[in-house]
Amino acid sequence: MRNAMQDTMQGDPIDAAGGLPTFADVARAAERIAGAAHRTPALTSRTADAMTGGRLFFKAENLQRAGAFKFRGAYNAISALPEAARARGVITYSSGNHAQAIALASRLLGAPATIIMPGDAPAAKIAATRGYGAEVVLYDRYSQDREALGREIAQARGLTLIPPFNHPDVIAGQGTLAQELIETVGPLDMLVACLGGGGQLAGCALAAAELSPGCRVIGVEPEAGNDGQRSFREGRIVTIPVPRTIADGAQSTALGDLTFAIIRAGVSDILTVTDAQLVETMRFFASRMKLVVEPTGCLAAAAVLHGLVDVTDKRVGVVISGGNVDLAAFARLTGESA
Repeated sequence: MRNAMQDTMQGDPIDAAGGLPTFADVARAAERIAGAAHRTPALTSRTADAMTGGRLFFKAENLQRAGAFKFRGAYNAISALPEAARARGVITYSSGNHAQAIALASRLLGAPATIIMPGDAPAAKIAATRGYGAEVVLYDRYSQDREALGREIAQARGLTLIPPFNHPDVIAGQGTLAQELIETVGPLDMLVACLGGGGQLAGCALAAAELSPGCRVIGVEPEAGNDGQRSFREGRIVTIPVPRTIADGAQSTALGDLTFAIIRAGVSDILTVTDAQLVETMRFFASRMKLVVEPTGCLAAAAVLHGLVDVTDKRVGVVISGGNVDLAAFARLTGESA
C-alpha cells in the first residue's frame, strides 16, 4: 500500500497525487523482478579504496539486462499493469536506457512498446531499442516537448504511459538495486547514486532508510544540468533548459513531483561533476576495473573518486548506473589526453 510521506526534511507537508512509494513497494518490486532482472555484483577495488581512504562497493548496474539499472523499474511497472493494459501496449520517452529497458521488458511481458527518443541519442541506444522490437519515434530534444508528445500518442492509441522516473512503480523498481547492495555487503555509512530525473536516487533513499538506518544518501548530477541540486537547496522544483553534457542519460530538465518529495525527505546532499571528471572516471573503470561504463553511469563514482565527498574510513556504496555507450564515442572520450 502506497502512503504519502507526510513530512519532508524541512517539515513541510507533501501532497503528491497518488501517494509516494514506500519501502514496502520496493520489497514488492524485488519479488516481481526476481528471475527477470540480474542480481548485479558489488565490485571492489583496492586502487579506489587507496585513492579515497574509504571502503567502496560499486553496484555494477552496467551489467544489468539492457545494460542499465532502468530495467528494474521498467519491468516492475509493466508487470504491475492489468493484463488488458499490457495487451494494448505501453509508451515512454527516453534518451536511451529507459527506452531499452521498456522495450526489453515489454517483449518479455508480451506488451507492444512505443518509444519516443531524441534524434541525437547515441546510435547504439536507438539501434538496441529497435532491436528489442519497439517502435521508435524520434523527436528534437531542443525544440519539442517529449512529455506532450508522449501524452498525445498515448491518448490516440490507448497506450499506458510509463515515464522514465516520475512513476511510483518505476521508483520502487530502481530501489531494488540499493536493497540488493545492502543485502550483499551489509550496512553502509554512505550511498552515492546518480541523478537525472531522480528515480534511482529516490528509490535508493527509500531502501537505505529501511535497511541501513543512518546511511547518508548523496546524489550526483552533471554540472551543466544542476536542476536537482538547485531544487534540493531551494526547496522547490527548478526547471532548466536541456543541459549540454556528455551524460546523455541525465539531460532531464527537472525532477518530478514524486522524486523530488522523496529526495527532499531522504537525501543528505546533491553534488555535481564536470564532463572532464566523467571522462577520467570512464578511463579509471576501463583501465583499473576492466569495465565499460557510459558517462552517465560514472556520475556517482566521479564525485567519490575526485574527492567531492569525504569517504575516509567509511563503508560506501557507489552506483554504476549503466554501460550503454557507443564504442566509437567511448574510444574517443577515453583516448583523449589519456
